Amino acid sequence: MTEKKKTTIVLFSGDYDKAMAAYIIANGAAAYDHEVTIFHTFWGLNALRKDENIPVKKGFMEKMFGKMMPRGADKMGLSKMNFAGFGQKMIKDVIKKHNALELPQLIEMAQEQDVKLVACTMTMDLLGLKEEELMDHIEYAGVAAYLADAEDGNVNLFI
Repeated sequence: MTEKKKTTIVLFSGDYDKAMAAYIIANGAAAYDHEVTIFHTFWGLNALRKDENIPVKKGFMEKMFGKMMPRGADKMGLSKMNFAGFGQKMIKDVIKKHNALELPQLIEMAQEQDVKLVACTMTMDLLGLKEEELMDHIEYAGVAAYLADAEDGNVNLFI
């Protein structure tokens, strides 16, 4: 029996379109029976944030990061032509017109396909994010865990 192929993706970007690309690739790889890991770090962690405000104890700087960063995948801006959020509305209209999936649905599909969603614990500490503020059914790990997954990876991407 052949060993399952592995795909790892580092999602560093907090841009809606780049996160969408990462999840489209992840879902495609999972559909091709790859073992897939998405390691969310820095602004990529915003894709895992819950939409609602979760009351947690934080210091001043941590509170400021929390207020400045988008709360959840659906609130992330575009990398180009965001136009204060109007660009994101336009791209969502195009996505609907073509019956494609929006980012929150792509994330849900990835979870259904057992894509391993990992939140970088070091970045969580730096930005003051707590586990309660992130989606359920994800994993928490540092760079060593990502490297262990990537070491055997057939496809390794940085987005």
